[in-house]
Amino acid sequence: MTTPAPPPPPPHTDQDAGPRPPEAGADGLGPYASPVPDRDPGLGDAIASEWTKIRSVRSTMWTLGVLVVLLPAVGLLTALTVRASDASVEDGSVLELGFFGVLPGSICVITLGVLTITSEYGTGMIRSTLTVCPSRARVLIAKSFVLFLLTFTVTTVTTGVVGVLQTAALDGAPPTGDDWLRSTVGVGLYIALLGLLSLAFGAIVRHSAGAITIMIALFLLPLVLAVFMFAPALSGLQHALFVYSIPNQIGALYAGSLTMSGPTGWSPVLIIAGVTAVVMAAAFASLDRRDV
Repeated sequence: MTTPAPPPPPPHTDQDAGPRPPEAGADGLGPYASPVPDRDPGLGDAIASEWTKIRSVRSTMWTLGVLVVLLPAVGLLTALTVRASDASVEDGSVLELGFFGVLPGSICVITLGVLTITSEYGTGMIRSTLTVCPSRARVLIAKSFVLFLLTFTVTTVTTGVVGVLQTAALDGAPPTGDDWLRSTVGVGLYIALLGLLSLAFGAIVRHSAGAITIMIALFLLPLVLAVFMFAPALSGLQHALFVYSIPNQIGALYAGSLTMSGPTGWSPVLIIAGVTAVVMAAAFASLDRRDV
């Protein structure tokens, strides 16, 4: 006698399978779609991003804040000192006294120019920046545009205020239109280009202290070396260091050059523009070929 075969299992029904999960999108629970459009950032987006960064960090407030306070304070103090000493300024323009405030104010712009890019290397922010905007030329152009526009505007307005204060405080020969243009717009262009030169060195060196040290040395070392060149054989080099030093070129924009020869008029702006273009090209090559 054999054992009977077990009965076949009942057919599978939907009631035994339990409730099904809702289909995607049937009740509003579909896959997430970002409202941000998926597109490559252009130059306008990069400029907007750099503007947000430069106005939201404390280094911008401190460097430009010191510049805005230092220039009028030194300019007004110089004018009051000249007035109290009864020194004559009839032979030259009163605006020349603005040179004494611009000289220390340049250090503020140098510091801001370097920190505009080296601070991102220090915090690692440069990786996020280049991930969102892989075009390194676009990032460098955006940083340069924002820094140049900001420093040019602040310096030009501040030097204009200093010129008005000095003209009101002293009795001298009335400045000509060209004097006003070179002592405000010309100085603003020169200082803004000096800021771009600092940014370029910062992109090459990638270290805040190192790049600021290089720029300070470039600012002061030619004058210091020239002072100690007593040998007659070095007279040509001494003269060149005096003429093409940054303080002497700033003084030339005020018609107050330290030497009787050398750049005059708008020539200092053209010289610093040429030097900045060369160093900026080197900065782009460095940024394009090196890893972050």
